[in-house]
Amino acid sequence: MMLTVVILGTGNVAEHLFVAFTQSEKIHVAQVVGRNMDRLKEFANNTLISDNFNKIVDADFYIIAVKDDAIPLVSQYLSDKENIVVHTSGAISMDILKQKNSGVFYPIQTFTKGKSLDFNSIPICIEAKQQSGLQMLHKLGSSISNKVYEISSPQRRKLHLAAVFANNFVNHLYYVSEKICAEEDLPFSLLHPLIKETADKINYFSPCEAQTGPALRDDIKTMESHLHLLKNKKQTELYTLLSEAIKEEHEKKL
Repeated sequence: MMLTVVILGTGNVAEHLFVAFTQSEKIHVAQVVGRNMDRLKEFANNTLISDNFNKIVDADFYIIAVKDDAIPLVSQYLSDKENIVVHTSGAISMDILKQKNSGVFYPIQTFTKGKSLDFNSIPICIEAKQQSGLQMLHKLGSSISNKVYEISSPQRRKLHLAAVFANNFVNHLYYVSEKICAEEDLPFSLLHPLIKETADKINYFSPCEAQTGPALRDDIKTMESHLHLLKNKKQTELYTLLSEAIKEEHEKKL
């Protein structure tokens, strides 16, 4: 039996979920609803579109994929829907949705417009107020991913926090590295093999075991030399703070 889905939102998460759902033989995207008509037109060849939230068609699932602060407003347009209503946020409790049959459908991944992803390997965390809703979300998640996990709202909020450290903060450090390279007319691509190896190592070692560098070795001369090269105050603060954190954690293990 084909599962029917309405996606509310036109941002990066909505776009990637739309692609994953349309590639599944078990899911039919009945409609995409959003405020931005220019973004909506990108979906028009494959499904119904609407910029009127009062004209949402019936479906098995209503997936709210909008900014966190817009979730309560969008959910109000689904107050008369009997089937399951979910949001896709990692940081917002399930209880923000007032429908009796509601939940969360949270894919743990970074989504960038135009960057394709293989959803088979993306973990999807689900939560629901009703057991029947949880079973339905299992079906939906399993239709696009091999990794579906039941987790609570408190667990998901902590997981989202961990993801910010692992992704957003790390990506900012990539940006800092790129700027430092640019100061000497060096291509950032020189660091690509190092970045890939660092990411690959955590498949075989814990991050603690994989840690290397001057802070771990307590190489004071090298760290002082690095600090002398940095002219940007924020970069100096980052270098000092991270080095101290690495040293402190390593000393605990001794």
